[in-house]
Parts: sequence; structure tokens; C-alpha cells
Amino acid sequence: MLFQRRKPLDLILETAGKRALTRQLGAFDLTMLGIGAVIGTGIFVLTAVAANKAGPGMMYSFIIAGIVCALTALIYSEIAAMVPVSGSAYTYSYAVLGELIAWMVGWALILEYAVAAGAVSVGWSGYANGFLHVHNMGLPAALTAGPFDTITLPDGTTAKGSFNLIAFLLALVVTWLLAIGTSKSAKVTAVLVMIKIAALSAFVLLAFPAVESQNFVPMLPNGWGTPLAGVGVLGAAASIFFAYVGFDAVSTAAEETKNPNRNIPIGLIGSLAICTIFYLLVAYTAVGSMGAQPGGPLSQSKEPLAFVLRNIGWPRIGDLVAGAAIIALPSVVLMMMFGQTRILFTMSRDGLMPEALSRVHPKFHTPYIVTWITGIFVAFFAALFPVGELADISNAGTLFAFFMVAAGVMVLRITEPSRHRPFRTPLIWVVGPLAMAGCVLLFFSLGWNPTIKFFCFWAVFGLAIYFFFARRRSHLAPGNEHLLHGMIEKLPPDPLVHEGPSTGP
Repeated sequence: MLFQRRKPLDLILETAGKRALTRQLGAFDLTMLGIGAVIGTGIFVLTAVAANKAGPGMMYSFIIAGIVCALTALIYSEIAAMVPVSGSAYTYSYAVLGELIAWMVGWALILEYAVAAGAVSVGWSGYANGFLHVHNMGLPAALTAGPFDTITLPDGTTAKGSFNLIAFLLALVVTWLLAIGTSKSAKVTAVLVMIKIAALSAFVLLAFPAVESQNFVPMLPNGWGTPLAGVGVLGAAASIFFAYVGFDAVSTAAEETKNPNRNIPIGLIGSLAICTIFYLLVAYTAVGSMGAQPGGPLSQSKEPLAFVLRNIGWPRIGDLVAGAAIIALPSVVLMMMFGQTRILFTMSRDGLMPEALSRVHPKFHTPYIVTWITGIFVAFFAALFPVGELADISNAGTLFAFFMVAAGVMVLRITEPSRHRPFRTPLIWVVGPLAMAGCVLLFFSLGWNPTIKFFCFWAVFGLAIYFFFARRRSHLAPGNEHLLHGMIEKLPPDPLVHEGPSTGP
């Protein structure tokens, strides 16, 4: 039976044992890692998207999305401490829920990582194009957005874009860096985190005195919203969820963490708490200083934080905030694309993807084929689609994966109650169902067209590939047992472990 094809936890742990990494990360390192992974396009760009959907009520949206992520973080803490290996939700699902679910989770993670990388590229291009325009070096308007996006022209009119050139080039440059094995040090990661925190802190300090109570009226211009509508507070929360995605990067570092049962929960919850506080402060000051009604100037901006500062009398600081986004956001693209290559590489090693995807470059020792395939996919997505749609599509994949991880942890409590759990999610039978319900609520709040419709198409396409290709090639398929025999001893070094970049901001 398909649901009985599970990759045993002991086999996964033994595999990790053959590739053991040095446990050197503490609670502070993991918290910085989480903050670096979370603070990115979501807050620098999607503030405008949230304003267009919910108006001032987007502050409630940040709280709702943060609560769902906090519940999920508690779930992740248990499974990451139990199975301190790379592979994220795909590996966890393979061990607990079986191959078919693992395939669907891995397939959904393509939306989380690859499409998210495209969204961050588009978000970065908005700040880069704005910076160039301010300094009279801007590109033609048609090359600053894709054909499905809208551009505001200098005379105030709007038009459709044609090709987002800067977003396209950024994705290709990051792909090239990953292909040649360029890595980032922990010091660079920490510096980039500090740049982003400094930019957000400067925004809050300067915009706070400009807050006026009338800018919060009406508070809920589109109401709370309803499932499938894609607007209102719930619709904005579903989009803003993208601003928190990345905290699960902490769980991928479990194999390199000292005392993971203590430090992983601290890193997950700590980074989320700090980011939520920053997000609420930024949302409050952005709304209060300029207003955030749907269709207003803030909701139409491609660089909302810099736009606010320029309009309340701090143009130079606005340029610096834009500069901070320009410097720091490309590393988020790198992190997302690196995560994508890790998932596809692992799926290829399990036989679920073509073997060529796990081929390693003889000189650079990187999985160059899967890296370039991912990079080209990301580049064209970034060139053609607006950031809001990309973020929502990415959220659909992420919410599905989070839902399955929560289900898997509860199933494991029943099927293997005696297995050692360095960290146990408190009140699992309350936290787990609430996390799953939150994921379902936000998923359906994304709106049917185009997000959920696209996700359904993507899921059907993935199932077709599984049943016509991956199912019979799996190493766990009947007749392929010889592929597992002696696999542990024959595993070559994992280039993604030894050569890849550290996950960062």
C-alpha cells in the first residue's frame, strides 16, 4: 500500500549519523538565523499589499498570522529535536505519513521555496527600481514589472508591465553564486540581520511622531473578510503569512545545534516573537503616519517603507531604508533557492526525482543541474508575475506543508509513543489541531482565483508525475530494495552540507 511506504526514522537518523555535522550553534545563533530568514520581502514590500486588502486592519492580520506561525513553531520544535536532520517537512512526512504524502509535501515545498524566491526577487526589484528612479537612472517603465503587474507612470496613470528585468537578473546572479559554491559566513549573516533590524528601527522611530488617529478611520474598510474572498483582515493575514515564512529554517539547522531540545524551541519562538513585535510596530507607524486605505498611495507603492519616510519629510532616511532592503534582500533569495535545491536533491536521492538532479559538479562540488533548473524557473516567475500573487502562491504551498507536519507529529505520538522526544510540544492535542485549523483558515483566505485554483492545478500535476514516474522509481518501491541495500555505507559526502551557504537573512 502507498501509505505504508515509510522511510523509517532509524534509517533517516543513521543516514544523518554518517554525515554528522559539528554541533556548534547556540540559542542566540538560532534566533539570529530565524530573524534573518523571516525579515525580508514580507515586511519591506507586503505592507502595501496588506494595506490594499485590509486597510488599517492589517495590524490584526499580522497578529493572526503570527499566532498560526507560533503554534506551528511549537510543532516543529518537537519533530526537529526528534529528527535533527536536514530535509524539513519532506523528510518528516516521509518518516511518519508515508511516501505519497511526502511527495505532495515536497511538491508543495517547490511553491514555498522557488516561488518565494521569485517573490523576494520582485520585492527587491521594487526597491532597486525606486532607488534608480530617485537618482535619475531608472529603467523604462515596461522593464520594471511583469505583464501581470501594474505600473504607476510619472503622470499618475497606470499601465501593464512587460518584463521585470532587474528581478530576472537578480535570480540568475544568485543561481550562478549557488552553482559555483559560494558560501556565506555566520558573521555576514549577522551583519545583514543587523542592517535589516536597524532599517526597521529607524522607520519606527521616525514615523512614530507622525502618527495621527484619523489615519486609522475606518479601521476595517473591507471588514474581516470571508474564506475564498481574498480580501479583508483574513485575506491580508493570508498574504502577510509570507512575512513569517522562513522561521522553519531554524529547524533545518537542528543537526548543527548544541542541546537542540533547549535551543531549537528558543530559536523558533524567540525569532518569531521578535519579528512579530517589529512587524506590529512597523504596521502601526506606517498606517498611523500616512493612512493605509485600500487604493490609497501606500497600498500602490512598490517600496512602501521608503515611500512613507519620503512623504513625511525624511527622504534621505527613506533612501537609506531602501538601500538596506537592496543590500539585505538578495540573501533571502539565496536562502530560498538553496532550500529548494536541498529538497529536490533529497527527493532525487530517494528516487522520487530524476537521478540527474543529484549530480554534483566535479569542480565546484555543487548540485549544479538542479540549481540551474531552479534558478531559471525562479527567474522567469520573477520577471512575469507581481509580488502579491507570488507570495500568495508560495503561502499555499507552505500552509499545506505546515498542516502535514502538525498531523505527522500527532500521528507519531500515537504510533511511537515511547520514542525519545528531547522537546515535547505542550498540550499537543490542543496546539496541534489549532495549528492545523489556522493553516486551513489562512489557506482558504488566500482567495480562489488565482491562488487556490493554481494550487489545485499544481497538486493534480504533481500527483500525475508521482503515479506515472516517481512511484515506480522510488527506492521503497517493490523490486527496488537493492537500491537501499548498503546505502548508508555508500553515501558520498553531501555537497549541500559541506559546500552550501548557511541559511541566513
